[in-house]
Amino acid sequence: MSRIQTVFQSLQASGRRALIPFITAGDPAPELTVPLMHALVDGGADIIELGVPFSDPMADGPTIQRASERALLNGMSLRKVLALVSDFRATNSDTPVVLMGYANPIEAMGVDRFVAAAGAAGVDGALVVDYPPEECEAFARALKAGGMDPIFLLAPTSTEQRIREVATIGSGYIYYVSLKGVTGSGALDFNDVAARMPQIRQGVGMPVGVGFGIRDAESARRIGEVADAVVIGSRIIEEIENSPRDQAVARVKNFVEGVRAALDQIQGAPR
Repeated sequence: MSRIQTVFQSLQASGRRALIPFITAGDPAPELTVPLMHALVDGGADIIELGVPFSDPMADGPTIQRASERALLNGMSLRKVLALVSDFRATNSDTPVVLMGYANPIEAMGVDRFVAAAGAAGVDGALVVDYPPEECEAFARALKAGGMDPIFLLAPTSTEQRIREVATIGSGYIYYVSLKGVTGSGALDFNDVAARMPQIRQGVGMPVGVGFGIRDAESARRIGEVADAVVIGSRIIEEIENSPRDQAVARVKNFVEGVRAALDQIQGAPR
């Protein structure tokens, strides 16, 4: 059983929701990434999504695009991201880390080398935005062989066929995109998310995390009523962006603590 699967099994046994925050590696500075990761865990994160900066992040809104730009200006690369994960693992061997990014850096490194290096660094899964399930069976097999989970996106427009494809080759959890558009855009339609969750959960047979558009503790709680996990990215990046550098770690921890407290008010399994 993977570290991700172990986390969800433990949370489901106690009726709790997973909190999955996202930050971009190297933003606002490479030396703050590992302290920020620890702050996320101290604030109540169950799994960390760590963004691999890329020059053309097509699925990301302006906030995460700016984070990628800052990280790239700071000299971040896929190899340096893996080195940060390894540094994090020196003092945390329990919290799963999922890399989230795009295919180009992986293909530039080579899939086999990436899988070997990610596994050695302590990565638990990868969500590659521009790897659709029908085109990356070999990549998914390689990740699983390396002890990592291939994680895929589903959206409000996903067909039954796409749901079946993701169920076949994905593992760990599914990331359900709650909005049409890019990260951080639009307003959540809670009723629409609630209506889609039973179909998605039944179709994939694994935990479902919901992200895009979750801005605060209350929206996280409402999503947590119907989902197995809540994913928050842009709002945390804004907290980093708007904080003096020496206060960013503390402010991120404080924000995550508020979301964790809201999720822990939920009782019972998702509706």
